[in-house]
Amino acid sequence: MKEIELKLQGKIKRLTNHTFKFDERVKDGWFSAVYFLKTREIVKKHRKDNIVTMQFFQKSSGVLCGTDEVIALIKTFADNPEELEIYSLKDGDKINPFETVLTITGPYQNFGYLEGIIDGILARRTSVSTNVYNLVKAAGISGTQKHVIFMGDRDDHYITQAGDGYAAYIGGATAQATHAMNEWWGKKGIGTMPHALIQLFNGDIVEATKAYRETFPEDDLIALVDYNNDAITDSLKVAREFGEELKGVRVDTSRTMIDQYFLRNQHLLGTFDPRGVNAELIFALRKALDDEGFNHVKIVVSGGFNETRILEFEEQGVPVDMYGVGSSLLKINLGFTGDNVLINGKHEAKAGRRYRPNPRLEKVD
Repeated sequence: MKEIELKLQGKIKRLTNHTFKFDERVKDGWFSAVYFLKTREIVKKHRKDNIVTMQFFQKSSGVLCGTDEVIALIKTFADNPEELEIYSLKDGDKINPFETVLTITGPYQNFGYLEGIIDGILARRTSVSTNVYNLVKAAGISGTQKHVIFMGDRDDHYITQAGDGYAAYIGGATAQATHAMNEWWGKKGIGTMPHALIQLFNGDIVEATKAYRETFPEDDLIALVDYNNDAITDSLKVAREFGEELKGVRVDTSRTMIDQYFLRNQHLLGTFDPRGVNAELIFALRKALDDEGFNHVKIVVSGGFNETRILEFEEQGVPVDMYGVGSSLLKINLGFTGDNVLINGKHEAKAGRRYRPNPRLEKVD
C-alpha cells in the first residue's frame, strides 16, 4: 500500500487543461440542468454584481478524485475564469463526511451553470477511486499486497474509460485493461488472452498459448485456463509445455459452472459452494502446480470479484497473486452537492447548510 498512500498524501502532480477532451457544448449549457441556465439569465438581469461562494461536499468518507478535471472545466468554460477564486483539495486526498473539498468565489453568472456537471464529475471519479482503494486494501489484509487489475471496459460506455482508469489509478489499481484507461497518467493497457483466442484454436489451450508467445514474445506469458472448465488440467498442460516461460495462469470460471476437478472428486462436495472461482479450486490449483515443481507460476483470478469476495479470499489465505476486477468498481455511491453559502462575503444559504471552511484547501492559480 506504500505507493497508494503516497498518492493519498498529495504527492501526485495535478492534471491540466491539456489532459481533458471536453465537449464544447458545455459552454452552450447543453449538459447543465435547465434551471441553472434560467438562473444565469435572471442573475445577469437582476443581480449581476453579487459575489457568491459555492462550496462542494459529500456525506461519506472516501478518496477524492476529479478535482483536477473540475478545475480544468472551470478554467475552460467559466466566463472570465481568471477572476474566480478557487480553493480545492487534491485528487487522492482522503476526505471525511461533509468536509468541504472545493470552493469557488465570483459572480454567479460566470460559473453557476456548471454546478451539476461539477457534482457529477466528483461523484463518479470519487466513487471509483474509493471503490478501488477499499478493494486494494482488502487485497492486502493477509500481509502480502496483491495486485489489482482494473478491467472495467465491458461494464460501462467506452467514453468513460479514461476518467475511470485515472480514478482507479488514484485508488491504487496497478494496471488497466485498455490504453484509454491509462491515457491521463501516461501508461499503456495490459492484457493477455481472452476466451476468443482459445476458441479460434478449437479449445486447444497449448496451441493458443504457443501462438500468443510467438506473436508477443516480450510479454509475460499468462494463460487463461478455464475455457474447457478444467482449470487444473489445463494449467498443468501449459506449465509442462512452457516451464519457466509460463509466468502465470488466469482462472475466470463462470459463477454458474462447477469446474471438472470437483466433478471428478465429488467426495469434496457438500461443504462449500463449488461454482465459479472458489477458494477450494484455487487451493487445489496451487497444490497441483507446486507438486510438479511449478512454484513460480502465479495465479490470477477474475470474474465477479468485489471487496467482499476478496476479503473472504484473503481471510482464508487463498493463494491468489492478482485480482482482475471490473463492474463492482464502477458503482456510483458517493454523491456530491454544491451550495451557495456566502453572498458578498456574508452568510446566506438554504436552511441546514452553512459555510464550512477547510484549512486543507489550497488556492488554485
